[in-house]
Amino acid sequence: MLLFFIVVFGILGRKVGTPYPIIMVLGGLLLSFVPVIPDFTLNPDLIFLVVLPPLLYAAAWTTSWRDFRYNIVSISFLAFGLVAFTVIGVALAAPRVFPEFDWRLGLVLGAIVAPTDAIAATSIARRIGLPGRIVDILEGESLINDATGLLALEFATGTLVHQRIPTVSSGLLTLAWLTIGGIAIGLAIAWFVDHFERRIDDGPIEVTISILVPYATYLAAQAVHASGVLAVVSCGLFLSQRSARLFSPTVRLGAWSFWQSFTLILNGLVFVLIGLQFPIVRASIHSYRPSTLLLYGAVFSVLLILLRLAWVFPGARLTYWIRTQFQHQNETPPEARQSFVIGWTGMRGVVSLAAALALPTVLRDGSPFPHRNVIVFLTFCVIFATLVLQGLTLPSLIRFLGLAGGAGPDCEELEARRIVTQAALSHLEGERSEDDDQTIEVYEDLTHHYRERLSSLKVNTSPGEVTKHERYLGVSLEALRVERETAIRLRNEGRINDSVLRRIERELDLSESILVQTEE
Repeated sequence: MLLFFIVVFGILGRKVGTPYPIIMVLGGLLLSFVPVIPDFTLNPDLIFLVVLPPLLYAAAWTTSWRDFRYNIVSISFLAFGLVAFTVIGVALAAPRVFPEFDWRLGLVLGAIVAPTDAIAATSIARRIGLPGRIVDILEGESLINDATGLLALEFATGTLVHQRIPTVSSGLLTLAWLTIGGIAIGLAIAWFVDHFERRIDDGPIEVTISILVPYATYLAAQAVHASGVLAVVSCGLFLSQRSARLFSPTVRLGAWSFWQSFTLILNGLVFVLIGLQFPIVRASIHSYRPSTLLLYGAVFSVLLILLRLAWVFPGARLTYWIRTQFQHQNETPPEARQSFVIGWTGMRGVVSLAAALALPTVLRDGSPFPHRNVIVFLTFCVIFATLVLQGLTLPSLIRFLGLAGGAGPDCEELEARRIVTQAALSHLEGERSEDDDQTIEVYEDLTHHYRERLSSLKVNTSPGEVTKHERYLGVSLEALRVERETAIRLRNEGRINDSVLRRIERELDLSESILVQTEE
């Protein structure tokens, strides 16, 4: 049933032009009020052990290591500094905002809502056309801050459950082991997978290995009390860099197609489940009036947004100084509008809700965990406010600030295409001079095609102008359509069987996918 709703909400999101995380959360919320829909209780173990590893792995796989490394200072200030600032800020504010809370409950609440969602922020940011640098920083932040947030939650719950306050030295040692141990385990497993997969070339087996890797990495790190999040992220970043030579073209196409579908299903599952949790969360609280709960949720959401904005602006100036003075990067001074968008794009997601639901029900002395259900409700309110309300206002905000991505060409990609095309053309011309005259027509045909392709890779193309290469793409797509229709007709007439049709279709599909990607 959930898969059906994921498909419906995904289609609806594409139709209305709204990022699918927002549509699926709203859809799940609406479904929760339908009497015939059964209750779906979100199991924290399902999120941390089943859903989170492959989603982090896929996000790390599609992250540019060059951009991640270049922006590491800005990313670290958000992933580490902002998490600590949020936890401390909530701990100090909670007793003043919520009369029943003390600073220890504030620590727990702050640690739960500190990390941003790795999928929500970047999927929304990319969809609405934010500048690439902002997307890279948000993506890097959300990949790492799960680890720091969960560490802060471990310390915070320890102050309540075990009635002990961790020392600074123990906290730093634990953070160091979580970081170094997690990264080391991730890189070790990635190194093993890299060397193992070079000896095989089998699509289904390699896709199966790609599913196994994030789970094995996460569990291995957790077994030695290191960060499973950082282990999966480092493993994904390493293997992503090696994938160009690790996979054959056929395996790469198959793996890419599978992971696109797999991540859509997992993301859709968690976002729909978030929406479905509202009646369950609300029904668990009996000692507060609905108006009081909504007021608490609204005030707390505003508090978190203000804390993020309060950190981002001075943090942007400080990271600019570090990057220019110590890393000698040629950076322009941070603009207030860019800092504001980064501050506004702090979407929370399923990790926060799962962390809240994973809180123990009793303390060490057997007494109930204080205000556990209120913490879960406030977490749900923050997720709804940051994901839905901020997500829906973000497109208008970036257009108002003049940060919307234009429709112009990607100059870096165009330059890369020109270089690789010129390299292939030079290779063909060199080979032609060394080959015999009997194959001269083959080289002439290929070099003519590459020259036409090279001439089409220019930025300053007049509006409405159709190059020879573009015409070549159009005619080729039409020819492939005729081939496909003819093959289907032959199958329908009984002149070929379905196996032959599928082999022909696969070749045509691969050819068409290449042409369509080139055309885009």
